Amino acid sequence: MGTFSFGSYYPGDGVLYRLDPRVKLLGGIAFLIITLLARTASALVPPALFVVALYLLARVPAGRAVRSVAPLLGIVVVVGILNLFTDHSGAVLVKLGPLAVSEGSLSSFAFISVRMVIMMCAMSLVTMTTQTLDLTHAVERLLAPLARFGVPAHEIGMMLGIALRFMPQFSTELTQTYRAQVSRGARLAGGPLGGVRMLSSVSIPLFASIFRHAETLSAAMDARCYHGEQGRTRMHPLRFAARDAGAAACLVALAVAVVAVSALTSL
Repeated sequence: MGTFSFGSYYPGDGVLYRLDPRVKLLGGIAFLIITLLARTASALVPPALFVVALYLLARVPAGRAVRSVAPLLGIVVVVGILNLFTDHSGAVLVKLGPLAVSEGSLSSFAFISVRMVIMMCAMSLVTMTTQTLDLTHAVERLLAPLARFGVPAHEIGMMLGIALRFMPQFSTELTQTYRAQVSRGARLAGGPLGGVRMLSSVSIPLFASIFRHAETLSAAMDARCYHGEQGRTRMHPLRFAARDAGAAACLVALAVAVVAVSALTSL
C-alpha cells in the first residue's frame, strides 16, 4: 500500500496532458463501454493495444503503471473467482461437491480478469494525466446543464476531487500507522491471523487520522471563505481544441475495431 498511486497525478507534458479534461473523462467512460462490448478474447486485443499506446504516448513508466493498479487486483481476483464457478461449459476439470471448475469457467475467469485489468489501467491513466482541480472543473462543467434542475454540480465535482486526492492519502496514512504500531511492538504479521490483528490495531488510529485530515481541510476551506460556486472565476477556462476531436475520432475507430473483431470471431 505504500506504493499505491491510483488517483495520483503524474507530472508530464504530452498530448494526453493537454487534452481537455472533459474529453478525457468522457473518453474514459466511453472506453469502459467499448471494452464491455468485447465478447471474445480476440476483441480485447484492440483495447489492450490502445491502452499500451496511450501509456507510451504519456511516457508513464511501466513501474508506475503497475503500482497504480496493483492494490486493486484483489477486486479482479474476487470477481474472477465468482465467474469461475458460474460457467459450467466444457469438460469438468475439478469437482468439489456442488462446485465444479470446467474449461469454460477457466476461460471465463481469464477473460473477465483481463478485461477488468484493461479497464482499470485506462481509468488510472485518466487520473495520472489530469490534475485533480481539472477533473473537478470537468465534472462541474459536464453537470452544469443539470444545475437548473437543482443538481449541485459544483459540489459534486468538489467531492469527486477530494475523494480522488484522499485515496493516496489514505494509503500513506495506512503505511505510517502500520509502521508506528510495529515500532511499538505490535505483532502484525504471520498469515491470516496477522492480517486480522493488523486490521484491529490499525483501523481505529487510521480512521482517526483520516477524520483529522478531513476536519483540517474543512477548516482551511472555511478560513478561505469558500462558499461553493459563488463568485468563483477561472484563470484557464476549458476550451475544446482540434486535438480533442482527434481523441474522439480515435475512440470511434477503437469501437469499430472491437465490434468488427467480436463479430468476426463469433461467426
